[in-house]
Amino acid sequence: MKLGVFQGTFNPIHNAHLRVADYVVNKYNFDKFLFIPAYNPPHKTCNTDLSYHRLNMVKLAIKNNPKFEVSDIEFQRKGKSYTYLTICELYKKYKIDGKIYFIIGTDAFQHIQSWYESDKLKEIVKFIVFIREDNFDSSKYNYLRNLGYDFEFQTLPYKDISSTELRDKIKLNENIDKYVTEEVKDYIYKNELYKN
Repeated sequence: MKLGVFQGTFNPIHNAHLRVADYVVNKYNFDKFLFIPAYNPPHKTCNTDLSYHRLNMVKLAIKNNPKFEVSDIEFQRKGKSYTYLTICELYKKYKIDGKIYFIIGTDAFQHIQSWYESDKLKEIVKFIVFIREDNFDSSKYNYLRNLGYDFEFQTLPYKDISSTELRDKIKLNENIDKYVTEEVKDYIYKNELYKN
């Protein structure tokens, strides 16, 4: 099985996440593509009460796309959501051909060496790294390739938005229709998320 994984906080999940996923599923022809919301991301301060809302929003956002699945693997484990442990569990659960493909943005990838068990993680995943900045210089990542990280770059074929920007828009009562699915928008308003 060829498996693609999109792990993240998804706080909240937005249309750029969905477009990235759709793009890689079509480009790499994955047999299975998993969204894995982090229960308690180690590199971010996160209210775990909000974690279940984030999981629910991912479920709502992907429900109409048969190519996508959501996994609550990190919710079952509780504790800190370390990517290495999650990937190891996926290898036990599925019969994987080659390596698991791991979707990540350059903003996170540039800190990859600080991740838990990064030296072991680099042996078992291939990173698909999406460029999230202007004036991108791929040569500044050469040292990671020399250290044995397996990765390739992809450009975003549309305008990106960060979840932080989206939360700011919600706080300011700005219209978010073009950034999230209708179901996610309704869920955010119904549960009064990101108001503070």
